Amino acid sequence: MTPSSPAAPGELATARLVLRPWSTAEAAAVRGDARSAHWADGFPAEGDRVIADLLDQHRAWLGAYGHRLIVERDSGLVIGSIGLFWPPDDGTVEIGYGLSASRRGRGYATEATRALTDFALTAPGVHTVVATVELPNPASVRVLEKAGYRLTGADDEVARFATSSAHSGTAAMS
Repeated sequence: MTPSSPAAPGELATARLVLRPWSTAEAAAVRGDARSAHWADGFPAEGDRVIADLLDQHRAWLGAYGHRLIVERDSGLVIGSIGLFWPPDDGTVEIGYGLSASRRGRGYATEATRALTDFALTAPGVHTVVATVELPNPASVRVLEKAGYRLTGADDEVARFATSSAHSGTAAMS
């Protein structure tokens, strides 16, 4: 994808980002510690490596409702990943995300979370999207709050969030 190109079929587009499915080759490259010129500094992070390993075991996560790479439109670089842990359980699906340290603090995580949440809530049988955040990660808590999630519970280690209403106008599916 180049900075000026439109989103391809199956991609979610926001004002500044494109969320596109992982390819099996990209997952293999991450698992093999390869480095691509199309990856931002800091990608892949440890969480991306975990997802790449899981994609090998859960092929459905490569589909429309699975895991995606976050691409910065201006640069065309992969700056992180975001995904849904599919299939839904009793109408609920979990979201997870991570962003390269070099791209944090720009609102990208919130933008991507809103877009994928809105998309998830259009899926047949999905009425709630949840997320779990480790308490030592206040930036991720703020991402979820800004994306419209509400705190539903917490213990000594994690906070749990949920949303069941889509935000309008954050993403367009191509």
